Amino acid sequence: MNDIKLLEESKIENMIYEVRGTQVMLDSDLALLYQVETKRINEAVRNNPQKFPERFSFKLTDEESEFFLVEIFDQKNKYIETRGGKYKNPRVFTEQGVAMLATILKSDVATQVSIAIMDAFVMIRKYISKELIEQKYINNLVIKHDVDIKLLQESFNKFKKRKNLSKKV
Repeated sequence: MNDIKLLEESKIENMIYEVRGTQVMLDSDLALLYQVETKRINEAVRNNPQKFPERFSFKLTDEESEFFLVEIFDQKNKYIETRGGKYKNPRVFTEQGVAMLATILKSDVATQVSIAIMDAFVMIRKYISKELIEQKYINNLVIKHDVDIKLLQESFNKFKKRKNLSKKV
């Protein structure tokens, strides 16, 4: 049950980021959740390259890494400590990559964590979908109101023209 508590405290949803238009998780976050060292996660990828095409897992560029270090982690030293003190650009995993990783890391913890991660990805996808539907509804209302306002303006303009013509006659 400690594993479940760790998952609740870690807030998996907060460990899912968007990089290159894709939702991903950092290797160090996965290592934390799976209760292994980050190097074990990367070893799994190195030892099974055919299972991790770029659409499943990729290394961040220097610019992307810098964004994570500056914008997300506040300071480089904090992040380096979680990666064993040796800085390399992190590897990230898409939802499919996390699922593939679970097939390689065979343990009860890996199974529990993988299920929780998949649930988090699904939850985020539902949230994004709901937000898009709400945004579309709002956009449609704005368009409808805009059309209504233009019709009212045209009516007022016609009324003003008639009024001005009747005054001239």
